[in-house]
Amino acid sequence: MRNQRRLAFLSAFCLCGAVRGALLDSVGNLRPNYDFIIVGGGTAGNVLANRLTENPAFNVLVLEAGPSDAGVLEIEIPQLCLHTAPDTPWDWNYTTVPQPGLNGASLSYPRGHVLGGTSSINCMVYTRGSSADWDRYANYLGDLGWSWESILPYFKKSEKFTPPSDQHNISGEFNPSVHGFSGYLSVSLPGAPTPVDKPFAEAISELGGEFEWNEDVNTGNQLGFGWSQSTIDGPSGSRSSSSSGYLRPILQRLNLHVLVDAQVSRILQSGTQQGLPSFLEVEYQVNGTGPLLNISASKEVILSAGSINTPQILLNSGIGDSAKLAALGIQTLVDLPDVGVNLSDHPLVFLSFLVNSTGTYDDFNRNATLAALETEIWEKTRKGPFVNGLAQHVGYVRLPDDSPIFATSPNPAAGTTSPHFEIFLANFLPAASPPGTHFLSIAAIMLTPGSSSRGSVNITSSNPFAHPVIDAGFFLSPTDLPIMREAVRTILRLASAQAWDDYILGPASASQPGLNATDADIDAYIIASASSAYHAVGTSAMSALGQDGGVVDSALRLKKVHGVRVVDASVLTSAQQPFVPAGHTSAPTYALAERAADLIKSDFN
Repeated sequence: MRNQRRLAFLSAFCLCGAVRGALLDSVGNLRPNYDFIIVGGGTAGNVLANRLTENPAFNVLVLEAGPSDAGVLEIEIPQLCLHTAPDTPWDWNYTTVPQPGLNGASLSYPRGHVLGGTSSINCMVYTRGSSADWDRYANYLGDLGWSWESILPYFKKSEKFTPPSDQHNISGEFNPSVHGFSGYLSVSLPGAPTPVDKPFAEAISELGGEFEWNEDVNTGNQLGFGWSQSTIDGPSGSRSSSSSGYLRPILQRLNLHVLVDAQVSRILQSGTQQGLPSFLEVEYQVNGTGPLLNISASKEVILSAGSINTPQILLNSGIGDSAKLAALGIQTLVDLPDVGVNLSDHPLVFLSFLVNSTGTYDDFNRNATLAALETEIWEKTRKGPFVNGLAQHVGYVRLPDDSPIFATSPNPAAGTTSPHFEIFLANFLPAASPPGTHFLSIAAIMLTPGSSSRGSVNITSSNPFAHPVIDAGFFLSPTDLPIMREAVRTILRLASAQAWDDYILGPASASQPGLNATDADIDAYIIASASSAYHAVGTSAMSALGQDGGVVDSALRLKKVHGVRVVDASVLTSAQQPFVPAGHTSAPTYALAERAADLIKSDFN
């Protein structure tokens, strides 16, 4: 199994548990009934908790399977994002089945098992996708509410763009006209300089071609290279998650209850309404022990458990493919064959280079004493290298429409503003590095899986708490590997610019392909080293209300059911094609949750 190697100094200050938030609830405090029960206090669920309780007439309960995130340094400090998973209390610690496209390798597959969900353990890169991505959703669904023009106000509503920690002049580093400044989710630019900043800018200027400068990749036109934006609060130098941003500021609301360590096993049929089965009861267990408890909603149960756990809950509830459920001895209550299928994800490959610098983060990652000193600086000043996230710079590249890659297979990109792959720079080696060495890493993410590259989430028993079986579906379409190969060649061209002559000394490994490598050499490297960018979507795919297939309609209501909505990244694809956002998926999830909150409020005004 390709497990992401955790860095050496994690044990130096791992809290190995979470500090309970003072205003979180216990089972004894709960009401017997709520207007809305939100299953999952993750990226989307906490947005809904905030927005729905803006109406004091709505009583809302959030059930989160994981612990509180309060007081966990690995979660709060941006530079420690690679220390939040895998093999931590804040991760579900999933793995995939062997991947045929990766010569049978299994992959580590982190998902947030903590308040804030994956927004509490991800690497915080904030990208919205292209305008073409969102217009494609709208056209497919026949719902202009998902178009770029309609969704951009929700991105801005969610966002509080903040000055970076070091207060440097950010003119020309972002476009303020497309950002929000009064939302709950803090977004910022890198708050500490690194040695790669100057040669990177010079390399982009030197190379030209696909290496064009883009002041802001979140305008709807992603193409080009620029500064990375991250879900980091600049003034405090800390991670901004759905928990710290949306939930903590409103925990005092009397119409909101939040129960952590409460894993939902099933939703239960509570009757029939409008000719459809109604599922307004939730079954859950606290702390992984004890009896199964039930609680009911009067208006809606909202599944926000994420792309892995939402389909798992539906399948355990008897909602899914009837043949598969029957084989497990689970009674089918609603035959909905697309539950758990259509999983789409982005594969990722790192190339690393030995550099002539001591200003990388490698020393912190292998020296617990230095890490502890830098942590103390962060706690006292909220400045320094620990205020930065994973990526300092990011770029998006679109291949020509007449590329030979698309001669016999459809071009999977959404439109002319939409890229095929992403490049980002990290100021360290994302693995254990030898003493005295320092590295620059440049990663490629293949953003446009073809139509055959679909995985799945399945259950294998009637035990609702057993880990699901996850298939990432990597490199199953004929365009996938060639696109990733071009991404690797783009990295090699970038690293070969004269601007790096005094900085890059050579490849970190002899197995890494060079500028003149053959296609076969690059393909072999990709297959041997690719992992997941952890952008799983699609397991509760959207489709139009009267259209066959799919799991939810364009208003995110569960098909063939009354009283259930799905609001998380699992809806972000179509039942027909893997329409994956061409970028990181947290920002789209915040925006869809903001829109979902308005849809729900409208239905229950």
